[in-house]
Amino acid sequence: MSRSLIVFASGSAEGGGSGFRELVEHSFLSQSFLDVHVLAVVSNYANGGVKKLAEKMRVRNFHFFDGPYTADNYREIVHRYRADFVALSGWLKKVSGLNPAKTVNIHPGPLSGGGKSGPFGGPGMYGHHVHEAVIAAYRRGEVKESAVTMHFVTEEYDSGPIITRWPVLIRPEDTPETLATRVNEKERAIQSWVMNLVVRGHVRLIRDGDGWRIKASEEMCAVLPGTEACP
Repeated sequence: MSRSLIVFASGSAEGGGSGFRELVEHSFLSQSFLDVHVLAVVSNYANGGVKKLAEKMRVRNFHFFDGPYTADNYREIVHRYRADFVALSGWLKKVSGLNPAKTVNIHPGPLSGGGKSGPFGGPGMYGHHVHEAVIAAYRRGEVKESAVTMHFVTEEYDSGPIITRWPVLIRPEDTPETLATRVNEKERAIQSWVMNLVVRGHVRLIRDGDGWRIKASEEMCAVLPGTEACP
């Protein structure tokens, strides 16, 4: 039986929402590549690109007004649509109040994990800001690669347990723009697949004392690079 999903995607005043579109299209595939029904998409732009895309794809759109982005408001939205899972796909606001085991974020750069976001995550580290920081670190000899990171969402910004840190090699001639293009390609390739692993219970977040830890099968550990579930 298909589970339900609500997507949070900021987009922009004119465009955006490519990750949201990929999730919807993958949910339509006959092979159940993403075994969910996308109930709605949430954007903080009243008439932005995400809304236009949602209307084109015949998916309900909800405008999350410009604050306050409180735990109560997040919970009210998810409860309104009775969503089983939440996908943050280009959502630029801090999230709180949702079930971490049912909420997954995709981030266009490497995160540290272990409860810390690291230098490429946290407030203000989104989109081109991430790619500029990664390239600068590469020029200083501090990193050799970027990554697409998918993680469960806890109360700390970009610090939830990591499901996968999918590597993206940095080329000597790369600029923030060229790196962004390849990172975005990887985002579109893996987002639905990894989300489906969570929906089907192959990768789970469970309580561990006062915190959380990821549990994954041996088969999943063999194919998920950089997950905190697999040493």
